[in-house]
Amino acid sequence: MVTELWAHALTWAEVDPSRHPFELDEDAARALAESVAPLLPDAHAVEDNHWRSLDPVTEFLVEQYGRWACGWNWSVGEGDTDGGVVGVWCCAAHSVTTADATAPLVVAALREWRDWLEELAERFATLAPPSRSAPSSSSADPWHWERACTRLVTVVADRTQAESGWYGHCIQVLEWFLTDNGIDQERAREIVEGAVGGRFGSWIAPDATVVETVSSRFARTVGGKG
Repeated sequence: MVTELWAHALTWAEVDPSRHPFELDEDAARALAESVAPLLPDAHAVEDNHWRSLDPVTEFLVEQYGRWACGWNWSVGEGDTDGGVVGVWCCAAHSVTTADATAPLVVAALREWRDWLEELAERFATLAPPSRSAPSSSSADPWHWERACTRLVTVVADRTQAESGWYGHCIQVLEWFLTDNGIDQERAREIVEGAVGGRFGSWIAPDATVVETVSSRFARTVGGKG
């Protein structure tokens, strides 16, 4: 899949709900399903091309709503894109049936993904430290960063069910949180990579000790003391 359609590559600027308004009432949802239906593959196309057979759908959604929409089928576990949060969609091999049945499922998956992004935005606002305007200041209380990391890791592990590749999205969410608080994208990546450092694995939720270690390292590094 080209990078433009790869949910793992999404930045917070591309998914932040405040920057990308989205409303979909029931009439609009039905209209969207009608537009999606002709783009859906048949069973044979799915067998031949797997998740790539859904590229026309993803391209259409991105064109309509923005890059954030490419996460619509980022399902839990080993789906089309490994380690996501969408529960209503499984994968092309199992979720694609008839066009009439599958199109509303695509819309529901898009809504679920959007709901997750909006939930994250609310959590980011709640967890942001008081010194948000100067996030790397040594005067910032590390407790705020440690608390944020702990809560975000916990909620992502829960929503992804800590299944295959879940930690990829967890790392991404932590980076999103940092960039939302004014930290440069590259620096955010360095901070998170240093904090996580291979401590998470597929099919297992991190225990309290691991989360504490990661969160402590995260907080120290944000403050320039790691």
